[in-house]
Amino acid sequence: MLNVLKLKMIISIVNRYSLVLLLFVFGFCHAQGIIDEGLKKELDGIYKSDQILREYIDSETTDSRKLQILNETGYSNDDLTNGKVYMILNKRDSINLIRIEEIIAKYGYPGKTLVGEPTNEAAWYVIQHSKKIADYFPMIQEAGASNEIPFTKVAMMHDRMLMQEGKEQLYGTQVSGQYILNAATGKKEFWYCVWPILNAESVNELRKEAGFTNTVEEYAKSMGVEYKRYTLAEIKQLTIKE
Repeated sequence: MLNVLKLKMIISIVNRYSLVLLLFVFGFCHAQGIIDEGLKKELDGIYKSDQILREYIDSETTDSRKLQILNETGYSNDDLTNGKVYMILNKRDSINLIRIEEIIAKYGYPGKTLVGEPTNEAAWYVIQHSKKIADYFPMIQEAGASNEIPFTKVAMMHDRMLMQEGKEQLYGTQVSGQYILNAATGKKEFWYCVWPILNAESVNELRKEAGFTNTVEEYAKSMGVEYKRYTLAEIKQLTIKE
């Protein structure tokens, strides 16, 4: 009888520790980063909402792709002309930002560990298109340092924040558009340039260190802009009010 009781006790202990081990393994796997499929799906939808109309107005987008976008979004070409598309974009950006802020409040930055790649960039795009870059940039820096997002994204947001503050950018990722007076025609026109860069003579070395695979000259060309170095003072002098 005593041996039977001992055997039952041993089985009970083994079962108890098996449960503890199972819970430990589950917790360890979760800590290592089990993809949250529900959140991933939602962020993929937010990313599409952020990008699809920007793709529509991109000069590189083909007519067939534009037609496809109209079919996907339910808009007509007339809905997206004469500046209407920017009103729609602003509304979408505001709605997306509200949801991203809720997600961040709950999870922190939804990076690679939580939602995988490339979904880990969805929240970044929404913040990049908002007026709250300065509020969230420290968190973006942390996400980059922990490899939750590519460092190139950190660099791009840093540049945009500096540009918004009227300062020189570091990596040459930001193109700015402003109205200028064309000296040849005497008429006002909209003009794009690469925003002034701090230490422009060594920017390509810095870009390479950050993970960019092209030079600032190549990047500008891909954006349809001829690269030329400008100072902040020169940009201020060239720019006229709308």
